[in-house]
Amino acid sequence: MQVFLQGLLFGFAYIAPIGMQNLFVVSTAIEQPIKRAFQVALIVIFFDTSLSLACFYGVGKLLQSTPWLELAVLLVGSLLVFYIGWGLVKQKSAEMGTMATSFSYKAAIVTAFSVAWLNPQAIIDGSVLLAAFRVSIPDELAHFFMIGVILASIVWFFGLTGLISKFKHLMQPRVLLWINRICGVVIILYGVKLLATFITKI
Repeated sequence: MQVFLQGLLFGFAYIAPIGMQNLFVVSTAIEQPIKRAFQVALIVIFFDTSLSLACFYGVGKLLQSTPWLELAVLLVGSLLVFYIGWGLVKQKSAEMGTMATSFSYKAAIVTAFSVAWLNPQAIIDGSVLLAAFRVSIPDELAHFFMIGVILASIVWFFGLTGLISKFKHLMQPRVLLWINRICGVVIILYGVKLLATFITKI
């Protein structure tokens, strides 16, 4: 039980800070009907938990030991993140509040994958943190830790989606528009950071 709680607390601490995944979930909950927002949250949870499992079992080491792969992920990741952020920034006020904005499950899957898997710094940092826990936990209890991490992801993203969806009607469409634009600017800044890391490594 103690190992499970460690995983749960680590999971919340790891995903709660404002990051690209959270911004994507928030913007989707603002734009889309609640059912669709929860479907997108489920997609985000899938890629988040798959990344956590991969980090726990050593994908970060692969990036660290394969420089060309890390560079490729940095470049592609930065370009996709720019594209995602720009899409939020350029939204028009007429699109907000109607709950009928254009939507594509394919685009949602690509975006959810991008904000999780195309950030090599997050993969490496996650690997280091999770590896530290793995070393300190007996092998036979490691799966309890990861169950806690996965549960934290489920509770967090579903909770965030539900909270934003429930209270967005209290906000004026213009306020929602600017929240989305701010999210877009922050995401673009993440793209700048990724691109800067790419440039310093070549």
